[in-house]
Amino acid sequence: MNGSCAAEREDVLKEFYITENQEEERIDRYLAEMLPDCSRSYIQKLIKEKLVCVNKLPVKASYRLLPGDLVTVTVPESKEPDIEPENIPLDILYEDSDIIIVNKPKQMVVHPAPGHYSGTLVNALMYHCRDELSGINGMMRPGIVHRIDMDTTGSLVVCKNDIAHQSIAEQLKVHSIRRVYVAIVHGSVRDDKGTVDAPIGRHPVDRKKMSVHAKNGKRAVTHYRVLQRFQDGSPSAPSGACITGCPNGGYTYLECELETGRTHQIRVHMASIGHPLLGDLVYGPHRCPIPGLQGQTLHAKTLGLIHPRTGEYLEVEAPLPEYFTDLLAGL
Repeated sequence: MNGSCAAEREDVLKEFYITENQEEERIDRYLAEMLPDCSRSYIQKLIKEKLVCVNKLPVKASYRLLPGDLVTVTVPESKEPDIEPENIPLDILYEDSDIIIVNKPKQMVVHPAPGHYSGTLVNALMYHCRDELSGINGMMRPGIVHRIDMDTTGSLVVCKNDIAHQSIAEQLKVHSIRRVYVAIVHGSVRDDKGTVDAPIGRHPVDRKKMSVHAKNGKRAVTHYRVLQRFQDGSPSAPSGACITGCPNGGYTYLECELETGRTHQIRVHMASIGHPLLGDLVYGPHRCPIPGLQGQTLHAKTLGLIHPRTGEYLEVEAPLPEYFTDLLAGL
């Protein structure tokens, strides 16, 4: 390893000391886990530009870590793009001077990110709320204290000031916010109710996915209850298309309540017990059995929290979107 390391400049982003349980792991995979906001391709780019060093010397992506290694990562200074307010209609479930709870539609990204700098929920909130959004999470995520996936619909709370933000963030941290989802999953779930208690962390091979088999997964608990079973496995979709390709035969309409809130928790947990969500091409079958269905059938129905100003319990319910009710009618 020849040459100097760019990490000696003043713009050092992170330093990591390697312990014994991280020995022999490839440095690109290690950094993908330690820097979740950086894509795998961006980490590879940093390595190629000698902005990733071990013990002050640049390394290749294939370098295997050793106990005691000092990993230094330098990220070139970049300017965040301007995020503009956009007059996008919002389905508001509740609003006052401290918080706003919206019913997020399918295919809407919550906050701007590479490739999604317009058309997001944040763009719509900036137009609706003007300057009344908390600034704790910076210019790209004003007011955002938690997220749901782009293809997940339903209730999401946004904070209008920092005091509200701190209160809701603390409730999320101690798992005291009530979050109930409904979902349609592949197969006939045997028990009327149950609990999946399995830690979730970054997938050991595919870093864009989460897994119950991760080395350092965090505790994750999902309680589920069967609302209805559809046994024949071949009902008609609203368009007249046949719903086929189920791995277990039939479908089940479930209510899932989160005890914890990990990334992709319900999707990962249901897939782990053999009942992936209908439409989930990441954790379920690679082909969706319903033509035109975009993403998983998952809806954040109920959201209950302690109001940050009044101290009183507040609960809202987001009505099912039309695509979901049409699917249930077809089933």
